[in-house]
Amino acid sequence: MPCLPALPPFPPEAADARGYRRVADAIVWLMRHAERQPTLAELAAALSVSESLLQREFTRLAGVSPKRFLQHLTVTAAKASLSGPGALLDHAYALGLSGGGRLYDHFVTLEAMTPGEYRDGGAGLALAWGVHDTAFGAALVAQSPRGVCLVHFLADGEAPGALLGQRWPKAAVRHDAAATAAVAARLFRPLAEPGAAPLALRVQGSNFQVQVWRALLALPYGALASYGQLAAAIGRPGAARAVGGAVGANPVACLIPCHRVIRAEGALSGYRWGAERKAGLIGLEAAHCLAGEVPDHA
Repeated sequence: MPCLPALPPFPPEAADARGYRRVADAIVWLMRHAERQPTLAELAAALSVSESLLQREFTRLAGVSPKRFLQHLTVTAAKASLSGPGALLDHAYALGLSGGGRLYDHFVTLEAMTPGEYRDGGAGLALAWGVHDTAFGAALVAQSPRGVCLVHFLADGEAPGALLGQRWPKAAVRHDAAATAAVAARLFRPLAEPGAAPLALRVQGSNFQVQVWRALLALPYGALASYGQLAAAIGRPGAARAVGGAVGANPVACLIPCHRVIRAEGALSGYRWGAERKAGLIGLEAAHCLAGEVPDHA
């Protein structure tokens, strides 16, 4: 299958910042008006921009056209019925989730920080961070030499420095958007994309949380699972509520795909970075998948 079209790099000087923000506004507007299937002309008028510019900008920065994205916002609702209570469990076994040789280890590794690092507030830890404009809003990315440790969509007025200081008050933190740009450019793409370099994640969480996050990594690009399915996949079928808590505590947005978990009846449920953003992420992945643009085992 063909790969997704290449996304532009995130420049340290945000030359595309206005475009990304316009696409983010377009995504939110489309989600709010999806039921009546608005036209490109209506969308362009709502954003006070020409149809041709919006079509070109949206397709370049989001990877699909506004029309295709809108179509699959409704497809997403049908797809949310999931594919049976054993779907994720079967997939997890196919990947060898409970043993060694997990397929996702070939394109992403997840390592937990030690209890000592957590207790010491990150003393001795060197972190580089940057804020990047994306089609889903400004994203704070932080990484250590051993892997990405934070991807967080910033709310209005939320200060990156304060957020990092709360998590790692004793870490050596430096602003270096150039160092985190490559990670930001992969946020909305299949991690198993052919030719993509392996990605390392280094996270802070309990043993149970890390177990849940590993199970999330087994979910293919565009797939959906319920909290109950995820609990069954880790051998804890009665722990759906606890699994929900671990999903909500995920510190690495998109790369650990907590947005792919919904309620068994198909409701999207909560998302720490906003229900509209969650619906948009699911819709964008569905648009790419149903267009046949995603490689197998993504």
